[in-house]
Amino acid sequence: MDGSQASNLKHNVTYDDLRDYIEEVDKLGELRRVQGATWEEDIGMAAELLLHSETAPCALFDEIPGYPKGHRVFTNFFGGRRQNITLGFPPDLTKFELSVAFNKAYQEVVQRPLPYETVETGPVMENIMEGDDVDVLSLPTPLWHEGDGGRYIGTGSFNVTRDPEENWINVGTYRVMVHDAKTVGFYISPGKHGRLHRQKYMDKNIPMPVCVVVGVDPLSFLMSSSEIPYGVCEFDIMGAYRGQPVQCVIGKHTGLPFPANAEIVLEGFCYPDKLHSEGPFGEWTGYYGNPEHNGPTLDIKAIYHRNDPIMLGCPPQRPPEEQSRYRAVVRSALLKEQIEAVGVPDVQVAWCHECGGGRMFTAVSIKQRYPGHATQAGQIASQCRLGAYAGKFVVVVDDDIDASNLEDVMWALCFRADPATDIDIINRGWSTGLDPSIHPDRKEIGDTTNSRAIINACKPFHWMDRYPKVNTPDKETYARAQEKWGWLLNTNQPPPK
Repeated sequence: MDGSQASNLKHNVTYDDLRDYIEEVDKLGELRRVQGATWEEDIGMAAELLLHSETAPCALFDEIPGYPKGHRVFTNFFGGRRQNITLGFPPDLTKFELSVAFNKAYQEVVQRPLPYETVETGPVMENIMEGDDVDVLSLPTPLWHEGDGGRYIGTGSFNVTRDPEENWINVGTYRVMVHDAKTVGFYISPGKHGRLHRQKYMDKNIPMPVCVVVGVDPLSFLMSSSEIPYGVCEFDIMGAYRGQPVQCVIGKHTGLPFPANAEIVLEGFCYPDKLHSEGPFGEWTGYYGNPEHNGPTLDIKAIYHRNDPIMLGCPPQRPPEEQSRYRAVVRSALLKEQIEAVGVPDVQVAWCHECGGGRMFTAVSIKQRYPGHATQAGQIASQCRLGAYAGKFVVVVDDDIDASNLEDVMWALCFRADPATDIDIINRGWSTGLDPSIHPDRKEIGDTTNSRAIINACKPFHWMDRYPKVNTPDKETYARAQEKWGWLLNTNQPPPK
């Protein structure tokens, strides 16, 4: 299947909530159930092993010491064949085919949001803690990384806020740290919609109502972490993608909506004069990007949860890991579109590689048509809207190289690029303070720019016909080899009769 065929696939999300999703994953044989792992160390250690592997299963932790049986933690949902069903596509698509198919479906639903609907109640209201009964410590929040400043209940979560002036609802993913039984803190990066909401409340010196949805299905979580246009409610995009409105309960204390089938919801207020130290927390770069700082807190007025609640854990780690795999899928096809949109022809595949967190290492394959074609593709990939923020390396390769395969890309880089003549440098690019290679003194004065390397790893256009022939079979021969001898790679598969 090529990219054009993948773009014609229709998505079909076969699960409604996190419990349905776990059942679907179990059917694929990609679920592991774990009993007795501790929140203090074991769950974080296990996640460290699982999340870095693209083929590792997901894990459902139960019987966590100190907590009732049934209070569970689920992690590593975006990997294996299940990452396809997460987005509503057949499990046998390649990751580039998945990227193309998802991008087409997502761009369509963004244009036609489906407003959420309010309902009186739902499974999330099966248990309610209010007043003195509020105790966020009653939930088995793991310590995800040993260097973290505390336990982070909000990793696979989202925060619901309302613009106090324009009245629209935002649903965004921000890290949430447990302070004590009735208080959590959350960090929001500058420029994010939730940060804009919070600043408006702070400027008015009034408390901001917030709902933190901790247990939710993976598709809803991923939609909440996508770049939705300003003023658009993510619940409406979730509903449009599913083809049915999200059913929401209205919080008693805040008046904010949250999914009726969520697992766990914290409801409360963020007060302008209440600050607490937050962090550090291991981030998506694989470093502790932001030091401990005083940040706003959420005073929890109510906790709602289902019977036997399940927490969705998606802790960022050194890439490649779960979040970078998702970022690669949702960004790569869109990057290809943006390169083509300015007139660069014959772009085959663009891939925002997982090893760079889906941002800092990009590969683009082209079918070379003219001198300078590779340079043009690399420069545009580096500076178009999607590639500009936090980019660092762009490698352009020929069409015989699978740009989504890191080993293929590095083979081309090693044997087709000349360091002295094939690397261009762009200075003062748009980056982020989370980049650990930017000097602290520059960050202190607000200079978070970086440089970019554009590497031409294509065969030289002027003498392509004289370049040595590769000693690998063509696609047809390789396909025949796999069909006939692929069983040798699987120790559990007997030879054909």
